[in-house]
Amino acid sequence: MKKTALYDKHVSLGAKIVPFAGFEMPVQYSGVTEEHFAVREKAGIFDVSHMGQFFIEGASAKDLLQFVTSNNVDALENGKAQYSCLPNETGGIVDDLIVYKIEDEKYFVVVNASNIDKDWNHIAKYNEKFGAKMTNASDEMSLIAIQGPKATEILQKLTDTDLSAIPYYHFSIGSVAGFSDVIISNTGYTGSGGFEIYFDNKFAEQLWDALTEAGKEFGLIPCGLASRDTLRLEKGFCLYGNDIDDATSPLEAGLGWITKFDKDFVNKAFLQNQKTEGVSKKLVGFEMQEKAIPRHDYEVVDAEGNVIGKVTSGTMSPMKKIGLGLAYVDKPNFKIGSEIFIRIRNKDIPAKVVKLPFV
Repeated sequence: MKKTALYDKHVSLGAKIVPFAGFEMPVQYSGVTEEHFAVREKAGIFDVSHMGQFFIEGASAKDLLQFVTSNNVDALENGKAQYSCLPNETGGIVDDLIVYKIEDEKYFVVVNASNIDKDWNHIAKYNEKFGAKMTNASDEMSLIAIQGPKATEILQKLTDTDLSAIPYYHFSIGSVAGFSDVIISNTGYTGSGGFEIYFDNKFAEQLWDALTEAGKEFGLIPCGLASRDTLRLEKGFCLYGNDIDDATSPLEAGLGWITKFDKDFVNKAFLQNQKTEGVSKKLVGFEMQEKAIPRHDYEVVDAEGNVIGKVTSGTMSPMKKIGLGLAYVDKPNFKIGSEIFIRIRNKDIPAKVVKLPFV
């Protein structure tokens, strides 16, 4: 198992460590609910250094990314980031990712930890035609997320970069706590606002300590993977391996908004045809109508007990205090307001399809 540069810090803080995507990662510190509410109401700090980072450079860098990703890279200007995915050749998704345009002919790509090698090989396969310079910096870089309504105030104490001048899904490169060349990105996976900062591994512990100290007066606490999951689920954000994978298309997953057909890309014809004909199943949000907690892989059934889908993510929402989740549901049961049932220990518990986000 790999360890991030902050592993010793997590152990010293008493975090519960679990294996995740090939890494020893902190799943929680003080408790999932406390960490969840800290991010919703104040601020939390996460180590997400297990994520993968690639640099794509050269005259053909944009053309390569334009072809392998679903979104339109032409829409990127310097200092802007873009959520996208890598379509595969069979209608599914290799991974979801963020593409950053640092400057003309230089891009920064952030991918999921479990897919680093798979993504690298997929992009490299198509790069044989384009010839861009590819650098895998995943083992050299760390990533800390400061999330929550107080995150900007905390980070601003440590940088001369005007954070208010960085809009959502934009970034700047500057100094934080005296360390230079830090990518300061107005992004995150919690839906509560905040920043993600990318930097060299050797600065990891000092930056963590500086951020923790700066955040004390605002109620900042360390947070683990468990609260990261409940936070993203309340906002309806997809998790690769649960809600999207090699067998789910971007259109089925509700990611048509990052699938742009005004350019050529991998397997465009298949997805164009799927858009024209419509999808037979769709990822939806649902809320339980009785006290129950839905879990990954639970069956979704209709009123007659026919299996019409499968839960991909589920939890008890700390904010709403009800069970909720995401599921792929067959047509026509994926319409907002549809009554569905989640099969839990051989009992069919009523649920309703709702509009995302949940909170």
